[in-house]
Amino acid sequence: MRNERPRQIKEFLAGSGHRDVMLHPMQADASFRRYIRIRKGTHSMILMDAPPEKENIEPYIAIARYLHGKGYSAPEILAQDVKAGLLLIEDLGDDSFTQVLKRASGREHELYTAAVDVLAEWHDEARRFFDPQALPLPLYDEALLMREACLFADWYLPQVMGKDKARELRGEYIALWQDILGKAPLASKSWVHRDYHADNLMWLPARSGTQRVGLLDFQDGVYGDAAYDVVSLLEDARRDVAPILAKAMIDRYLAASGADRERFLTAYAILGAQRNCKIIGIFSRLAARDNKHAYLNYLPRVWRYLEHDLAHPALADLRRWIDSHITADQRGVIALRHTSQELALTA
Repeated sequence: MRNERPRQIKEFLAGSGHRDVMLHPMQADASFRRYIRIRKGTHSMILMDAPPEKENIEPYIAIARYLHGKGYSAPEILAQDVKAGLLLIEDLGDDSFTQVLKRASGREHELYTAAVDVLAEWHDEARRFFDPQALPLPLYDEALLMREACLFADWYLPQVMGKDKARELRGEYIALWQDILGKAPLASKSWVHRDYHADNLMWLPARSGTQRVGLLDFQDGVYGDAAYDVVSLLEDARRDVAPILAKAMIDRYLAASGADRERFLTAYAILGAQRNCKIIGIFSRLAARDNKHAYLNYLPRVWRYLEHDLAHPALADLRRWIDSHITADQRGVIALRHTSQELALTA
């Protein structure tokens, strides 16, 4: 099907009134999607190329339209071909939070404040995003959280201790997470972006209020606990967020959203640990399955975040288990022992 892709793209663009345009491929991400900037004179748009055998663009379309309709800066959808996995969307520019902060690190407080204010507005009792009739989404329930936590056991543990030992310990790891999540004070009625971090946030200073924050990569959105997005922002796998800044942003979020502090901080630690275990598993999978070894370079930072989360009393048993089985030198850039074929894993 990939051999047919140039023709499909050309026909899609022509059918949406965009012939004789300039195509500029953009940097790829960790998914199977790719993005191409389309230039026509002084105007530009973004083509999302999501192979239908790998990606389903319908959740993206539904969430984009919902957010856009609510006044948030999700890209407007300009044309679509769901069957072909092609979308033409508004171009929000190149100024991701990551890029802005590379040029001017002193603007961290300004940008993170804006990002937290968006979250607080989403999660405030008076504006809580929970509308299954208008936006039917999966629940971020225990089953989904467990599936994600298991990525650590299935993709990371075999690389640091061998697949036989990892198989022996998998049951213990799963039982610990089942106990944690079974007792966790997690809510389930907030809209959760699920990948809310500096690479997926665009700075749009010409707009006002919460519209200054452009939103990308929200297609995996769910209904779950609001703390998850705050963790995503402040425990960013790709960049360091200073503890003093993280604390200030948590305090701002709590003041603005009206969330109960103790319950929120417990949920933050649990979901932070779950997310970081998931990310360690995903980055190990990207290396073993997709030959994207650069993701292994992020593991030391993710481990630092995980160790911080594990300091919470609700995670004491998991912390002891990890300390018993995973040494300090295994919490960095690892060398792969097994391919995905050797692990008999493909998902």
